[in-house]
Amino acid sequence: MKYIDNKVEDLKIAYIGGGSRGWAWGLMSDLALSEDISGEVYLYDIDNEASKANEIIGNMYNNCDGAKSKWSYKAVETAKEALTGADFVIISILPGTFDEMESDVHTPEKYGIYQPVGDTTGPGGIVRAMRTIPMFEEIAENIKKYSPNAWVINYTNPMTLCVKTLYRVFPEIKAFGCCHEVFGTQKLLARMVEEYLGKKATREEIKVNPIAVNHFTWLTSAKYQGIDLFPYYKQFCEKYADGLPTQTDNNWMNNHFACAGKVTFDLFKRFGYISAAGDRHLAEFCEGKWYLSSPERVNEMKFALTPVSWRKKDLKDRLEKSRKLLSGEMQPTLTATGEEGVNQIRALLGLSDLVTNVNIPNRGQIPNLPIGAIVETNAIFRTDEISPVFAGEIPTSIYPLVSRICAEQEAVFEAIAERDIEKIFNAFASDPLVTCDIDSARKMFDEMVENTKKYLTDYNI
Repeated sequence: MKYIDNKVEDLKIAYIGGGSRGWAWGLMSDLALSEDISGEVYLYDIDNEASKANEIIGNMYNNCDGAKSKWSYKAVETAKEALTGADFVIISILPGTFDEMESDVHTPEKYGIYQPVGDTTGPGGIVRAMRTIPMFEEIAENIKKYSPNAWVINYTNPMTLCVKTLYRVFPEIKAFGCCHEVFGTQKLLARMVEEYLGKKATREEIKVNPIAVNHFTWLTSAKYQGIDLFPYYKQFCEKYADGLPTQTDNNWMNNHFACAGKVTFDLFKRFGYISAAGDRHLAEFCEGKWYLSSPERVNEMKFALTPVSWRKKDLKDRLEKSRKLLSGEMQPTLTATGEEGVNQIRALLGLSDLVTNVNIPNRGQIPNLPIGAIVETNAIFRTDEISPVFAGEIPTSIYPLVSRICAEQEAVFEAIAERDIEKIFNAFASDPLVTCDIDSARKMFDEMVENTKKYLTDYNI
């Protein structure tokens, strides 16, 4: 890469999982809208035909109205080709297929266990991690071999365990995990500012102190122009205790990703801090009987159990969109995603400074969680540097919830790294969502492992 007139040219980005029909297209749009960086994106995916399709689609973005930079997309057949000489590496993979995810999410329902997402924690998240961690071990080895100085951005879940694996295999890696859940809470607070203070606020103007672990992140402070928002949030929660109004009363029932905020409002009422993720994620980290005891309880709390059948249908729709783009029936359009990956790249290149939430090893930014555990806090992005912002200790009221989850993640990570099935099961059976008896937990675990065993060839099963 080279710097010319406050711009960076000839940047090389390696996209691992480059056949994606979701994240990849969003990245293409964001890159085209960035006027001070340009270069090449090498697409590597085990599905090379999908990468080749994205090579064509990616290059189409250069001709979109409003494109501010030019990027050359190239599908390659090996990780070596993608990674060699890369300045940045983006990881966005689906570990396995939606058939395996269907088992992750729906097999536990036989045992009275319901998961709205099933990709981060709970029975589904743990079995997904069994598939994912070996893949990330290989990715980390390849980065160490071919692009040791690259910055690595991970979007894959389970976020915490993926980032932890990168650092275990390659301790000197420059990696971090990105998640947009905190952004949604900032947008909610901006809505509240307009309602109570009569001012239009952007998400970025809501200054927050996120703390804890991915998808179970909490805010210990939230301010707008120096104004403490917690007193207003207390009123906001009381006003909308039965859920935020939507376009129609049943809108949340017709959207597999929607929620009315009842879980986050209830958690604030009980613990006094703002939980900074969507209700679907938050519910999975709490005791199973709180919000997920039955589909009826989920309906009462006005969020959705996202069926994997919907994800399969959505994949078919995206494949059809890909076909139309390739045939010329459709043209890509530029739309900013609201993700911060490109802005993080720009900041690391020295084109700006940025403070945002990221998932990186705990170096003391949260003193009462284990050093080395992957935690989510703010960090400062500057030229070739990420410095975690000191977030403080997890407050006493939520410490039992967060510390338990952090300890479980550490236990799952260690057990999978050792390929120790019994240790994995012990962590599995201890998860807050596993509310059945131990014999049933064993039967469920064995069934879920059997359903995904073709991806577990290096385990002694």
